[in-house]
Amino acid sequence: MSDPVLSVRNLSKSFGGLKAVSDVSFDLAKGELLALIGPNGAGKTTCFNMLNGQLRADAGQVRLNGTSILGLNPRRVWRMGVGRTFQITATYASMTVRENVQMALISHHRKTWDIWRPASGLHVEEAMQLLDLVGMREQAERAAAILAYGDLKRLELAIALAHAPELLLMDEPTAGMAPRERVRLMQLTADIVAERGISVLFTEHDMDVVFSHAHRIMVLNRGELIASGSVDDVRNDARVQEVYLGGGTLFEGQAHG
Repeated sequence: MSDPVLSVRNLSKSFGGLKAVSDVSFDLAKGELLALIGPNGAGKTTCFNMLNGQLRADAGQVRLNGTSILGLNPRRVWRMGVGRTFQITATYASMTVRENVQMALISHHRKTWDIWRPASGLHVEEAMQLLDLVGMREQAERAAAILAYGDLKRLELAIALAHAPELLLMDEPTAGMAPRERVRLMQLTADIVAERGISVLFTEHDMDVVFSHAHRIMVLNRGELIASGSVDDVRNDARVQEVYLGGGTLFEGQAHG
């Protein structure tokens, strides 16, 4: 087995006397779609925030392709190849769809301070290629402010991909979307993972989405990693059953928050 893209060891974070994340360890392979699930308050977002530098860990190690990224600020982590999407979309509402992607590309290519060329003329074709990839080319000249929520999520994915990440962190990528839109977005993500070899770690409450698209699943509960494995392994794990349903069959055709 090749070396992991992301290697996490004994990651921990407390807030006062509350252990939000406790001794979490896992690896993420190249081109793998790994789901991190758990009930509300399990520590999923806290874990994400430590991985991309938004939150300082109390203990542990985080390595990207063998290089430590723990303690680096979000911009340095991003420069090293870690992209992220958020539960609430973060786009420039006053700009067009194309301009949003162009701004990400300008930042990626370090042309933020190029005073000799107007930003509107930079990386146009590259932006259009990314919009093509996420099925948004026809909406390139629409203002982001008037997009449907599902289209905003696809735009946010294009923006994240503009930085050519090796690792993409997706925190609740389908939150607020209709069931059919959720499936479409995660299938799109899975296709991009397969095509580009990007490694993806994502959190998600819709178990139909998780079970249909994740290559592997990890389960957090009260900050502790209680299960990890294939869809079948996790679905049939007794501790996971207890955490989610108090016993019985896990997620038979329905989503749980």
